Amino acid sequence: MLSISLHGIRIHAPIGMYPEERIHGNDFEIDVDIYIPVNNDLPWPFVDYSMIQNTVATIFAQPGELLETFVREIHESLKKQVPTAEKIRVCIRKMNPPMPGDIRYAQVCYEA
Repeated sequence: MLSISLHGIRIHAPIGMYPEERIHGNDFEIDVDIYIPVNNDLPWPFVDYSMIQNTVATIFAQPGELLETFVREIHESLKKQVPTAEKIRVCIRKMNPPMPGDIRYAQVCYEA
């Protein structure tokens, strides 16, 4: 199994449930892991890292409120672009979420 990962994709976007989040935006970090089976008798699979980053940036350019929606949309888009993937894991972290207390990040992950 070959794993191809792009971790720590940083994006600032006006996404969130609260009005101030949609005005001022939030900082996000995204991790993507793509797992592809390999056959040693065939050329190994190739996934362009820039395709992963462009997919994440394109989806984060859309308006929205829930990280759960964004993690699903990124996963579905990558699955279409890499149909040989056996498993894809996407994690989105909202850095310093606007809530009481000292919280480094809130995270949502989807793996299938």
